[in-house]
Amino acid sequence: MAVKDLSVLLSVILIVAMLIIPFPHWLLSILIIINMALALMVLLMAMSMKEALEFSIFPSLVLLMTLFRIGLNVSTMRAILSEGDAGKVVETFGSFVTGGNVIVGLVVFIILVIVQFIVITKGTERVSEVAARFTLDAMPGKQMSIDADLNAGMISEQEARNRREKIGREADFYGAMDGASKFVKGDAIASIIITLINLIVGIIIGVTQLGLPIGEAATHFSMLTIGDGLVSQIPALLMSTATGLVVTRSASEGNIGSDITGQLFSYPKMLYIAGATILFLGVFTPIGLLLTLPIAGLLIAGGYFISKTPAPDKEQLQEIEEEVQTDEMKSPESVINLLNVDPIEFEFGYGLIPLADANQGGDLLDRIVMIRRQLAIELGIIIPVVRIRDNIQLQPNEYRLKIKGNVMAKGELLLDHYLAMSPGVEEDSIEGIDTIEPSFGLPAKWINEDTKEQAEIYGYTVVDPPSVVSTHLTEVIKNNAHELIGRQETKQLIDHLKSSYPILVEEVTPTPLTTGDIQKVLAKLLRENISIKNLPVIFESLADTVRSTTDTDLLTEYVRQSLARQITDQFHEGESLKVITLSGKVEKIIADGIQQTEQGRFLSVDPTQTQTILESLANQIEQSSMLNHSPVVLCSPAVRLYVRQLTERYFPQVPILSYNEIEANAEVQSVGVVNL
Repeated sequence: MAVKDLSVLLSVILIVAMLIIPFPHWLLSILIIINMALALMVLLMAMSMKEALEFSIFPSLVLLMTLFRIGLNVSTMRAILSEGDAGKVVETFGSFVTGGNVIVGLVVFIILVIVQFIVITKGTERVSEVAARFTLDAMPGKQMSIDADLNAGMISEQEARNRREKIGREADFYGAMDGASKFVKGDAIASIIITLINLIVGIIIGVTQLGLPIGEAATHFSMLTIGDGLVSQIPALLMSTATGLVVTRSASEGNIGSDITGQLFSYPKMLYIAGATILFLGVFTPIGLLLTLPIAGLLIAGGYFISKTPAPDKEQLQEIEEEVQTDEMKSPESVINLLNVDPIEFEFGYGLIPLADANQGGDLLDRIVMIRRQLAIELGIIIPVVRIRDNIQLQPNEYRLKIKGNVMAKGELLLDHYLAMSPGVEEDSIEGIDTIEPSFGLPAKWINEDTKEQAEIYGYTVVDPPSVVSTHLTEVIKNNAHELIGRQETKQLIDHLKSSYPILVEEVTPTPLTTGDIQKVLAKLLRENISIKNLPVIFESLADTVRSTTDTDLLTEYVRQSLARQITDQFHEGESLKVITLSGKVEKIIADGIQQTEQGRFLSVDPTQTQTILESLANQIEQSSMLNHSPVVLCSPAVRLYVRQLTERYFPQVPILSYNEIEANAEVQSVGVVNL
């Protein structure tokens, strides 16, 4: 055990011992001086810190210091009542500090108690209670502010995590301070009671047991009691003051010394007025100039020197800031920072600023938070922070979405209009600006507020601009999720899974599969819109099949088969799964076209046959869409991967499934066959 930890434990044991075992007078005197030194150190620390969390141990320290003082009180009370003596320190405070006058000593002690109990302790208790309440009430707003800054790209994930941790620590600290202030109040009450017991019982013991005259007994025990009360109340007063300083640090950013000198003397004219007032008192009152003139002169001289000190104006501050920025631009680090590419960027023209400005009613930041949560639930990955920025190079109402620096989607919004999507029946009576719905490419119109109700009556789907852009963002990110999962993101998913399934993870990675191999499998699943949320099943499949192959294409096919129930539920429509199948001849052509090379397998089919297959598939997809079916292509497991390679460029949104990826009890209905 460390020496520091051992010393704290021994201190607690010492406090308990003081309550039970009589200590010699010399040791009590040493402990009393240590108590005063500790209280002074705590007060100085409270004055030097810039924020309350720099002294986060303070509530616990208040409790320990309170117990220490109570232990000293009990020990000195035992010594006073049993021996009529409590050591040199108590005797000195009882005689020297009070000038040997019992009445003066009692008055000093009573004033200290009143100041501590009624003024400082009462105020500290109220401030602690209010600070704790306000801190807890402000937590949701602070959390939302952190989420907004995170989504706007103003802070990093680590900084957001640190700020959330700080908010939690602040809530815990001020809650603990609310309780610690009760300890301070209880300590003041206990000191009063112990002092009264010392005074009354001491006189009785002096008269009855020691045989002293009542006057002498009263003088002797009163002096000791006053000394004991003072050596207890002075550290208690310091601790109460320190408690008040700690709970009021939230209103300032510097330590109390710099705050007082920086704020109290920030207006030199006020020093002139104060000096003139003091001088007025010396001239027109019996106080006299002998006392007032030095103070007035000091105030006026201070105001003069402060006013003569040149303060940097706004232009100077701006020049300094520009110089700092120029120096930063010249540094090699500034060039390195330019190499950073944000995973996701959302840029918009100046006309769309109200969309992201919360002060103008914009809720885009909140919508992006919900999009990230939704995609985490649907796809099983953590979408990176979306950096939002305005771009004056864009048209006022234009926006675009970048993924890893590449523009993936564009769009245009009219903030004072609604987007009305046609129900499928042409209706010329609806007036608006013709456009294309950006997410799914459907024909639509921008309509104004007056036309909205009429459009809804005619069956149009009417949405507001924020919903249009949030839907577009969701679809684009979902379709490109495979580009957002790299090795670093995969490592985070593996670590998260390892906390619950350590043996399963150890069997798969780092051997025989590396993080990069697993990343390729997950990316291939996401590329075909297959959720990777069920990581335990994916890793179980990898653990079972990795002994036979480490080819990521084959591993992905095995994983898909293990996710058969999930895939069936995903593409199931109504009571049956509507599919387009491939004829035996088409499957044979594809199977014969699979070529094995040193770089792996690839598909090589005659271009004429490829064109014929794609045209037939296009006809079947069109017929299926006319029947309001979402087309799904079903083929044998041996050729599924290569059918996907063949059709991906032309029909990227059409799912390609194999027979092994369909649940055995699922009802499958063929709605078309691809023939040559």
